[in-house]
Amino acid sequence: MDMNDEDGGRLTCFSPVVDTGCRILILGSMPGVKSLTIQQYYGHPQNQFWLMMFDLLGEAPTGDYAAKKAMILRHRIALWDVVRSCTREGSLDTRIRDPEPNDFKWLFETYPAIGHVYLNGGKAAELYKRLVMKQGIGTDKPYTRLPSTSPAYTVKYEEKRKAWHIIVD
Repeated sequence: MDMNDEDGGRLTCFSPVVDTGCRILILGSMPGVKSLTIQQYYGHPQNQFWLMMFDLLGEAPTGDYAAKKAMILRHRIALWDVVRSCTREGSLDTRIRDPEPNDFKWLFETYPAIGHVYLNGGKAAELYKRLVMKQGIGTDKPYTRLPSTSPAYTVKYEEKRKAWHIIVD
């Protein structure tokens, strides 16, 4: 998907990384500028998401984006964002305006094996509850808010890792 729509400069997220084997869904809020520019989830080199995944899943780190996506799918993990499109100046979640949610009704109907939703950070959790669950979608799926892997969230990696370990328990 393109970084900007032609009407009004709206940002648009990526398609989900998902297949029928996925049991877990990890949701971010909306990709940042660097991620949108290079068209990769968690593309900012200081974002700890991929480091966390390699660490928790016991996999060798790689810079190859296709290999990263294949790795999470092998571990039955899907990846998407709560927001399909929005306006935002810069990359900070606090600047997200006019968010439109992704089609979670479609996602959960198409991939019914997804049994738990993990939310990468507070903004993802707030948006998921407000834009998705309040519409009655996903209310049968347990969800867990995890500390953001963003460099803007300055908690030490080891503290984040303790919380994120739940995805492999």
